[in-house]
Amino acid sequence: MYSSKKQAGDAEVREPAEEYAPVIFAQNAYKHVISFDMLSGNEDRENVLRARESGKGVLTAPFKLLNNRLGVILTYTVYKTELPPNARPQERIQTAIGYLGGIFDIEALVDKLLHQLAGKQSIMVNVYDTTNERPISMYGSNDTGSGMYYKSTLNFGDPSRKHEMHCRFIQKPPWPWLAITSSFGTLVIALLIGHIVHATVTRIAKVEDDYQKMTELKKRAEDADVAKSQFLATVSHEIRTPMNGVLGMLQMLMDTDLDTTQQDYVRTAQASGKALVSLINEVLDQAKIESGKLELETVPFDLRTVCDDILSLFCGKAQQKGLELAVYVSDQVPETLIGDPGRIRQIITNLVGNSIKFTERGHIYLTVHVIEEVMPSLDVETGTQCANTLSGYPVVNRKCSWENFRHFNRELNSCEMPFAPGASDTVSLIISVEDTGVGIPFEAQSRVFTPFMQVGPSIARIHGGTGIGLSISKCLVGLMKGEIGFASKPQVGSTFTFTAVLTRARSSGNENKPSEFKEVSALVFDHRPVRAKVTKYHLQRLGVETELTTDLDQYIFSKVNCGLRVAKLVLIDKETWLKESHSMPMLVSKLRNKDQPNSPKLFLLENPKSSVRNSSHISREFHLNVIMKPLRASMLQVSLQRALGGIDKVNCRNGVVGNLTLGSLLHKKKILVIDDNIVNLKVAAGALKKYGAEVTCADSGKKAITLLKPPHSFDACFMDIQMPEMDGFEATRRIRVMERDLNEQIERGEVPLECANVQRWRTPILAMTADVIQATYEECLKYEMDGYVSKPFEGEQLYREVARFFLNQDQVQ
Repeated sequence: MYSSKKQAGDAEVREPAEEYAPVIFAQNAYKHVISFDMLSGNEDRENVLRARESGKGVLTAPFKLLNNRLGVILTYTVYKTELPPNARPQERIQTAIGYLGGIFDIEALVDKLLHQLAGKQSIMVNVYDTTNERPISMYGSNDTGSGMYYKSTLNFGDPSRKHEMHCRFIQKPPWPWLAITSSFGTLVIALLIGHIVHATVTRIAKVEDDYQKMTELKKRAEDADVAKSQFLATVSHEIRTPMNGVLGMLQMLMDTDLDTTQQDYVRTAQASGKALVSLINEVLDQAKIESGKLELETVPFDLRTVCDDILSLFCGKAQQKGLELAVYVSDQVPETLIGDPGRIRQIITNLVGNSIKFTERGHIYLTVHVIEEVMPSLDVETGTQCANTLSGYPVVNRKCSWENFRHFNRELNSCEMPFAPGASDTVSLIISVEDTGVGIPFEAQSRVFTPFMQVGPSIARIHGGTGIGLSISKCLVGLMKGEIGFASKPQVGSTFTFTAVLTRARSSGNENKPSEFKEVSALVFDHRPVRAKVTKYHLQRLGVETELTTDLDQYIFSKVNCGLRVAKLVLIDKETWLKESHSMPMLVSKLRNKDQPNSPKLFLLENPKSSVRNSSHISREFHLNVIMKPLRASMLQVSLQRALGGIDKVNCRNGVVGNLTLGSLLHKKKILVIDDNIVNLKVAAGALKKYGAEVTCADSGKKAITLLKPPHSFDACFMDIQMPEMDGFEATRRIRVMERDLNEQIERGEVPLECANVQRWRTPILAMTADVIQATYEECLKYEMDGYVSKPFEGEQLYREVARFFLNQDQVQ
């Protein structure tokens, strides 16, 4: 078998091995073999191991046999069980029980195949020796055919001899290669076209099926969205209706004679009810945003007044915590803007509310600028040094909260343009809320604007909240074509900044500021520049010419030496007073020099964190007028008027002046209130009667039509929208039809006696409902209503709507 010859009696002994592969020979010539170990043979070991692990037949490299011809060994493995195709090699090794092998003589095998090929009827093979001129046949017959003929040379290893092989097709010749190729190509193309057509038809059918499924899913999603909106509207209405009664009755209860404990209980219950209403509003806003139904108003408004109202809202909480709360609006911001004041108020309220919630010491500072102001330096009214902040506490760098805004990147890369007020009707504002609170952990800053997400469970337990205020604010800012961002550092504070694109209101040309402080000058003494600028801002809003100083003694000395009069009003911050307490008595005596006939009025700006007892002691000792912070224009105006003797102190307390004005507008006005809920009727009637109105109540739309059939004596009507039998929209529509009929009679001269002095009859009708999703302001206008009041409402809200028709009333009904 192998080329290495051994004697028949010789036996080769191997060392013990880990594994053996015995062989059983089928030929009788090898019966004398006692044992045979394939795994110890040089040519067999690798072959056997590969066959066992792969499960396939394995060939050895060609080697010489005993007859000096080339041969190979083919080996297969036999397994005791059938294995899967993906069996692991270790499984195959453990399951193998034997091997099958065969030795093949390559040349003999090829010769046999050649004989089989030549023995067929379709082809004849001849081999010739062509060394001499006369070829000698070596293989095949001499029969010639007429078929296709092919000749090739053969090389048997002897360079002195030449051989040729002739092949001839005896029967039909095979197709020409071109014909075969063309036919095969045509078949392939036909199959491809058929496959493409079949795939296209299948794909179209699948797309149509998917389209039908998507249409069905889209319809289900739309139905679900409508159902969700209907559910929210229903839940909102069902909650707001009783909440209107609860808050209204609590307000009426507060107007009665209560002791201190009872007032505290009622005030706490009212605050809890308002918090619940605020939560409902946030959830409804989120639902509107998700459904794409949230729209913005476009009305003129005063942003400075909006900021003052927000400060008034948080004034109590800031004083309880001893926080410095302030607002500053740049004089570059127009007096009147066009936009949605309610939504801007909502955004700022969310930001300031969060600052109040997470700040225990220091300040909260609201600033408003136009974007062109912050372009040159990106560093406006702020600083990281304690000496350059509102309260002296360090703050985060404010420019980090807006440096990634697309608007800044776009504008800063373009050519610089100086700010030109009035150059365009569009105004881009940048509004920041800075605090010195606990800050936001770095790991939580990425999810700040995610709906219903809290910074952490402990924060949620301590401070409460729903976690959707910032996400709603971000959506509202997007509707205003702006951006929102923040910068925060734990234990230092946070600064939230957003931009909004509004429209500049056209000036009417006759706007004049109040002239009562036109000739008044003021001096602000404060060692903190930012805080002094805030005070100057509020004084200038009233028309007071204001100067700032950090050295009061130097100011007085320079004025006296120059023979100039000292300012009529001197405002000293409480913290600065305490810092300069050793020199303040002498400075006060200089200001109140007896040689000067009109000595200045001195005011102490009271910081909420200062003790009230200490402040009262200073004010009594030096006869100072105390102004409590946060500063607001209306409050500051009243304080200055008191000091200058322009208004009675008693009537200014607790807003009595405002109530007297309301009472003068609504006094003796006849107002009709329509609502099917008895509690809501009592609340609305009680709120209007408090201002002197004469109120008539009815509980159905049909009664409203009867009572408002012209001519009648009512000056206005509040109409609930959702009522049984006939809703408020239908009742209003029928009332307007009756009024149009009467107006047509007036135009024809057929005037009833009761309408002799009326040129056109129209009764103001205001919608009153708890459904704030469906009953929108536009829907009310569609049915010719004149206003919209959402439940729960307060007396001031009712007054604001009714007063619009009574302030400039020029006709008598």
